[in-house]
Amino acid sequence: MPKAKSNYVCQACGYVSPKWMGKCPGCGQWNTMVEEIYTAPQPNKGISDEKPLALNSIAIVDDERYASGIKELDRVLGGGIVKASLVLVGGDPGIGKSTLLMQMAGHAATSGLKVLYVSGEESPQQIKLRSLRLGITDPGLLIYAQTDLDVIEQQAHSIMPDIMIVDSIQTVYDPELSSAPGSVSQVREATARLMRLAKGTGITVFIVGHVTKEGAIAGPRVLEHMVDTVLYFEGERHQAYRVLRAVKNRFGSTNEIGVFEMHDAGLREVSNPSEVMLSDHQQNATGSAVVCSMEGTRPVLVEIQALISPTAFGMPRRMATGIDYNRVVMLMAVLEKRAGLMLQNQDAYVNVAGGLKLDEPAADLGIIMAIASSFREKPVNGLMVFIGEVGLTGEIRAVSRLDQRLNECARMGFTHCMVPAANSKDLRKYGTLSVIPVRTVYESLDMGLL
Repeated sequence: MPKAKSNYVCQACGYVSPKWMGKCPGCGQWNTMVEEIYTAPQPNKGISDEKPLALNSIAIVDDERYASGIKELDRVLGGGIVKASLVLVGGDPGIGKSTLLMQMAGHAATSGLKVLYVSGEESPQQIKLRSLRLGITDPGLLIYAQTDLDVIEQQAHSIMPDIMIVDSIQTVYDPELSSAPGSVSQVREATARLMRLAKGTGITVFIVGHVTKEGAIAGPRVLEHMVDTVLYFEGERHQAYRVLRAVKNRFGSTNEIGVFEMHDAGLREVSNPSEVMLSDHQQNATGSAVVCSMEGTRPVLVEIQALISPTAFGMPRRMATGIDYNRVVMLMAVLEKRAGLMLQNQDAYVNVAGGLKLDEPAADLGIIMAIASSFREKPVNGLMVFIGEVGLTGEIRAVSRLDQRLNECARMGFTHCMVPAANSKDLRKYGTLSVIPVRTVYESLDMGLL
């Protein structure tokens, strides 16, 4: 029998130390080292019969996918639920992770699939009340309240469901480990066993992961490397709209998003995000500009709002919501240097209306137009969309997939669109949409402000 040993493991980053320390050397956090007892694994002296395979001898099998019944979820997953995959769903408390998976389970059970919903946080009666609120009553959905991983695996092998949902991974524990549920070793071992279960039996496993106050999945970082797909459910708890985003996907793109709206009866899909994001847009208001951002293969129109006011202190305040802060500071420096806007004594607040997060450079032109509009107290054309990346020399650089963006602008009823001149050579006619090519920041301000 191997001798049991104890180590101190950081619950934030997984750093292992033979002795206790107040501050973790790995992540720098205090009082996160917890003693965990483990047994050293026995070396495997057996010889495997498996041999390396030649690359050209490996047969390719197309991924078998299930339709989840939720088109926005299928879009983010890359076309549907892949059989025998392991999917991690993370998000803030109360954001709607369990609601989304329960609705997915209800649709899957209605389509004839066998679904096992394992809950370590709620009783079967609580889940029943939630399912009635969501209108889910199909007998193909099995509910099981359990946290012992051995018992869960036993039931999975006995029932052999098509889809199994574990809510949440931080509540499940391996009885062979002495550490508490939710610890680094428990989360790592539970995920590894669920991964072997999925790959060995063909069961698709969804696991729910709690997030830390920084927004990362709680537990060791290796958790995200082990699973096939990582989905983040984003949005404010007190706002109606939620965004489902894939940050890792072995079976599809990581650029797609799914947009949902929270109602009393659960989550509803938003098939036209542009209309939702611009529902409260006020035309000809100062400090407001509309941009077209590509979220995967989908163009989305969003409103950029900026408020510029003289600072009351020696150091002006800069604030950005939904946009990279450093990007906003850089664009303000370009406006000062290349367009002559004296912003060094102005407070600046920039926000993406609707709660969406923009991370592509094509929104640069809209950001500088919103800032300049608020600073000069001149509105932009309310029916104009701005598309373009801004360089440090003040040039408007070309962007990708402009054709799709302009089609979306025309469909939403906009009459003008300002684009980089480098992109305007091969553009066709887009109905009544007038395309305005610009080369520099100075030229865009001259043509875009009323």
